[in-house]
Amino acid sequence: MPKRQSGNKKGKQSNFAKLSIFQPNKNRFKKSCPLSVKGAPKIDYKNVRLLKKYISENGKILPSRITNVCQKKQRELSISIKRARNLSLL
Repeated sequence: MPKRQSGNKKGKQSNFAKLSIFQPNKNRFKKSCPLSVKGAPKIDYKNVRLLKKYISENGKILPSRITNVCQKKQRELSISIKRARNLSLL
């Protein structure tokens, strides 16, 4: 019976060892902002139905990493949510 060779030889690295934390993941796709696409609703403090989608159950504004909203639209959202709270629409 021939001997079985071990998985790694001295000259070879496993695929797991080649992976690094700092290498970009090529399989990851970029999610688009739902408020920047064509035909998206306009952000306004009077549009309560839209604003409620971006507020948690406790009334806090959800972060953009969860909602996938771009930075510019996130600022507009937060300002309009604060205005709606001030006018007691939310």
